[in-house]
Amino acid sequence: MYPDLKGKVVVITGASKGIGRAMAIRFGQEQAKVVINYRSSEEEALEVMKEVKQAGGDAIIVSGDVTKEEDVKRLVRSAIDHYGTLDVMINNAGIENPVPSHELSLSDWNKVINTNLTGAFLGSREAIKYFVENNIRGNVINMSSVHEVIPWPLFVHYAASKGGIKLMTETLALEYAPKGIRVNNIGPGAIDTPINAEKFSDPEQRKDVESMIPMGYIGKPEQIAAAAAWLASSESSYVTGITLFVDGGMTKYPEFQAGRG
Repeated sequence: MYPDLKGKVVVITGASKGIGRAMAIRFGQEQAKVVINYRSSEEEALEVMKEVKQAGGDAIIVSGDVTKEEDVKRLVRSAIDHYGTLDVMINNAGIENPVPSHELSLSDWNKVINTNLTGAFLGSREAIKYFVENNIRGNVINMSSVHEVIPWPLFVHYAASKGGIKLMTETLALEYAPKGIRVNNIGPGAIDTPINAEKFSDPEQRKDVESMIPMGYIGKPEQIAAAAAWLASSESSYVTGITLFVDGGMTKYPEFQAGRG
């Protein structure tokens, strides 16, 4: 646990399920004030709010689509209006869908890029603007992926969005480091979330994915949440511009284990 997170105001996009939900609950355990963003399911968001409060924190829910500039501005304003400040912005909302690249429509390309990359930019920009104007040594955490470095056939739009997040984060970190604003990525590997539930429920597909992970098992959302808590805390105060991979070693070429190659 990180005592300095107590009372901090943390905005999390896409926080009604999966990794976002796990992060919200973890920050609740840290006794933070959590702003839970959701796009469609108010019921799920309300349940997460309840869990955050039961964990020891405080929370509000705010609807909004991260692809819409005014929604992101309203999300940040809601945090400041309700809690008086903003300390940590976590741009977590993301989508994916497999399509052969030669069949990928411009509409599908734009949908993924706008959600994963543009949404993270808008959240980062609005948070940093507030930090700069109020002389706050704030913190931005973007949700990237192992696929910022691992090519992923059938997911060219997703891989492109995460590659973009990598350099966006590094650029923002370099630009705002003199002001004490830190910007980092988390790069999850294979994580047991609702978006992967169907695939991982099939024993053969699960075994296939596990074979790509040197540690031999699929991660849990709580393990990503633990990384987010560390990056948000003063324990990582000298860390900016990195991607913290939480992937069981997936980015380390597991095919070469046991001296193969």
